[in-house]
Amino acid sequence: MSDWTEKLPLLVEGSMNANVTNISGVPSWFLTVLKKIMEQKGVENIHDVWPNLEVFFHGGISMEPYRAQYRRITNAQKMRYMETYNASEGFFAIQTDPESHWLEVIPDGGIFYEFVPLDQIGEDFPDALPSWKVEPGVTYALVITSSNGLWRYVLGDTVTIQQVSPLKFTIAGRTKHFINAFGEELMVYNAERAMAATCAKMGCDVVNYTAAPVYAGDNSRGCHQWLVEFANRPESLDEFAVVLDKNLQSENSDYQAKRSGDIFLGPPIVSEAKSGLFDRWLANTGKLGGQRKVPRLCPDRRFIDPMLELNAV
Repeated sequence: MSDWTEKLPLLVEGSMNANVTNISGVPSWFLTVLKKIMEQKGVENIHDVWPNLEVFFHGGISMEPYRAQYRRITNAQKMRYMETYNASEGFFAIQTDPESHWLEVIPDGGIFYEFVPLDQIGEDFPDALPSWKVEPGVTYALVITSSNGLWRYVLGDTVTIQQVSPLKFTIAGRTKHFINAFGEELMVYNAERAMAATCAKMGCDVVNYTAAPVYAGDNSRGCHQWLVEFANRPESLDEFAVVLDKNLQSENSDYQAKRSGDIFLGPPIVSEAKSGLFDRWLANTGKLGGQRKVPRLCPDRRFIDPMLELNAV
């Protein structure tokens, strides 16, 4: 079924009485499914509905902003989480250690991997490195050549090498999803970690969020604007913005340098999204569904401005 407004209630109805042992999907989307099932059953823990549920194979977006919410609605003694990295183009890596979030590359799946340094993205002839020449701690754009006919295909994802033998990495973000309007080089993984730490500190939960630059004016500094939909809102948005700013500085030294002294980059603006805003925006763009992804960061305002307009309605 292509219409998710019809598909979701049928999915809930069809699964809430089944013996479900594992689930697989995007963390933000499945949180919606689980909450609706618990609502229908009148319980506060999904294991009261699915006692044999033991693992969530997740991917698509970072689990970090949602991990605390999953802990609250599951039995921690029963539940395991394993991240996967797959797409229409192939299956690339999987978490092999439940205690580590590193993804191990699948070396024999008919895919040859190359890694392009971030400062060479977009060049006609970048120094594409094979897997045996990458360095731990360095972030690269991932390029694949595969037996299904793709030739030096740029996936659009960036990965940070964590270990070289066997090759393991973490997903850093998208090559087009970052903010560097003021030299701050803020990446998606910085945002995910900072948002998770901020929610833990403030005792709140997010449904979705996005951020974009606010450009400097004649009498104003540039800054970042964050549009956040909360499942459980903080007591103070102003305090939330202060804590988020501090966590972003802890995660990214370039951002910290630009924020130093409030000279080059002003403090972030946090705007609250109305309930369901991101779903409405995805529906308007024809992308509402189980693989839905809201762009976390954007170097311009092409996403956030239409969202703010929709939020004002």
